[in-house]
Amino acid sequence: MRFDILTIFPGLLESPLQEGIIRRALAAEQVRIEIHNIRDYALDKHAMTDDRPFGGGEGMVMKPEPLAAAVADVRRQAPGGRVILLSPQGRPYNQAVAEELAQLDHLVLVCGRYEGVDERFIAKYVDEEISIGDYILTGGELAAMVMVDSITRLLPGVLGCADSADFDTFSRGGLKYPQYTRPRVFEDMAAPEVLFSGDHGAVAVWRLLAEIEQTMTKRPELVPRMRFSAGELKILKKQGLLAKLREAGWQDLPAEH
Repeated sequence: MRFDILTIFPGLLESPLQEGIIRRALAAEQVRIEIHNIRDYALDKHAMTDDRPFGGGEGMVMKPEPLAAAVADVRRQAPGGRVILLSPQGRPYNQAVAEELAQLDHLVLVCGRYEGVDERFIAKYVDEEISIGDYILTGGELAAMVMVDSITRLLPGVLGCADSADFDTFSRGGLKYPQYTRPRVFEDMAAPEVLFSGDHGAVAVWRLLAEIEQTMTKRPELVPRMRFSAGELKILKKQGLLAKLREAGWQDLPAEH
């Protein structure tokens, strides 16, 4: 998969790309990430990429010409690609959106700055606006890295364990079960005994019930989105949990897998 990131601060993106899973994915050529400095496409000798807003008001607005030239150059290098502007006015980003975008071959991520981007550039060149949350960042660079990271780890072969992405938090719509490792007892707190039983079926049931408990306790608003297989629904019925889930807003819609 190819990512092209348009920014006026390319240095903000350099270090994160040299660490962890993204570094390994780059080395294995599972992803290609190109960073483009929008200032290189400015039309004046001062490399201006912003100007005062028409009609007055606070702050500055990113000029359309450098952004348009940068997108055009990317498209000459790699035709196609979905152009996404990182913006607080965009579609809320979540795991489902990450999974959707991971099916594409090429994303062009435009990092907004200041008070925003000239609307004419958005109208002509941007396919979609995306927001990673209802808060304001100083620019779209961190949001772009969030997207690159969350999408890259979904690509085939990127994670060391092939099942990791399938069982992540939000993979079934809710939270993941609690995790434990050595030591078996930490400050008088023992890890659940069932995890040492060797009974994979019992462990699976414990994890299913623990996922539900985690979600209902920490993020109850996610309960209506939770999905269960037909086999899991039988377990929940046996445990008497279906009524409790329905009271929390869940609807009886089995998962597709």
